[in-house]
Amino acid sequence: MRALLFAALLFPLASTAADLELGLTIKDHRFTPAELKVPAGKKIKLVVSNQDSTPEEFESHELNREKVIAGNGKATIYVGPLTPGKYPFFGEFNEKTARGVIIAE
Repeated sequence: MRALLFAALLFPLASTAADLELGLTIKDHRFTPAELKVPAGKKIKLVVSNQDSTPEEFESHELNREKVIAGNGKATIYVGPLTPGKYPFFGEFNEKTARGVIIAE
């Protein structure tokens, strides 16, 4: 009973975990859009859809994030709140083509 009450209390928090939700697609080993503009000071929920049949890793040293997205899979990555600036990201498995940047303004 206690666990159920605890879960019920956490559920509303999960729905407000991010101020903004954005989609990011991986196709042909490229991120689309390659540039995401976001408001500074907001928490961001990135929903990354990998439309390739092979896995890709979303990686950003500036955002301190690494996440493998299975082929034909999805992953959610939370970032922020961000200070104004540019935050590059790349695909670890296809660094030459899978590149992008988040710009916080």
